Amino acid sequence: MTLSLGQIMLYVNDQQTSLQFWIEKIGFKLIAENDEGDFKWYEVASSEQTETTIVLQDKQTVAKMSPELNLGTPSLMFYTNDIEKLYQTYKNKEITVGELVEMPFGKVFNFADNEDNYFAVMEKN
Repeated sequence: MTLSLGQIMLYVNDQQTSLQFWIEKIGFKLIAENDEGDFKWYEVASSEQTETTIVLQDKQTVAKMSPELNLGTPSLMFYTNDIEKLYQTYKNKEITVGELVEMPFGKVFNFADNEDNYFAVMEKN
């Protein structure tokens, strides 16, 4: 039996602003959405062919439904084949980015979304 990562649930305070961030600034695509009463979510990904997607869930709605869940930000690591270009693109789009650093395993930097959740990017060819 195998197990693979399909979706990452990202719990946000403002779904519309988060959706705009991931689509307009990061360049992801809206893959799917659900608007069933109080339970609304948006699924975004770098492309429609990717195996792993991010689902933007409303933090308050999920807290009411499942108060035992830890709704903190998951630690996400994105890969890119041109980290310096991506780093400059994010800076040009006024995305909060950390310093681009050289690690023993490659170059990395962090960036923040519209709610100050931080994510990492690593160069991987």
